[in-house]
Amino acid sequence: MTLYLFLKFFHVLLAIVAVGFNASYGIWLTRAAREPAHTLHVLRGIKVLDDRFANPAYGLLLVTGIAMLVVGDISPRTFWVATALVLYAVLVIVAVVVYSPTLRRQIAMVESGGVDSEPYRRLATRGAATGGALALIVVVIVFLMVTKPTL
Repeated sequence: MTLYLFLKFFHVLLAIVAVGFNASYGIWLTRAAREPAHTLHVLRGIKVLDDRFANPAYGLLLVTGIAMLVVGDISPRTFWVATALVLYAVLVIVAVVVYSPTLRRQIAMVESGGVDSEPYRRLATRGAATGGALALIVVVIVFLMVTKPTL
């Protein structure tokens, strides 16, 4: 096994972990919306999955991706690589500036008993919209990584 293949294996495994956990958030949030008594538990669970599994996996995806560029002698200026890196930067910025603070505020509101309030519903809508946008970005990155389109 070459170093490149090992890095590629680890890179794909990390993508499965990161994207897999993220994909489950919508399911958990939908269930919590049907059973509001469980909302706090669900939101705290999502925060744990995001902070301890998905986000570290996304960070290591960048590291292993750059390592594959170096080992595989692939230019970062290659269309699919450059586009994916730009999208990755957008992903990180939106996640740090919008999604994570929204999730923290949702948890705080539920802790103070505000799950049935209009402000909470607006915040939940913002979190869902941001999560959907982030999911779309991730799907495009995965598409680029798998298909490696050229211009």
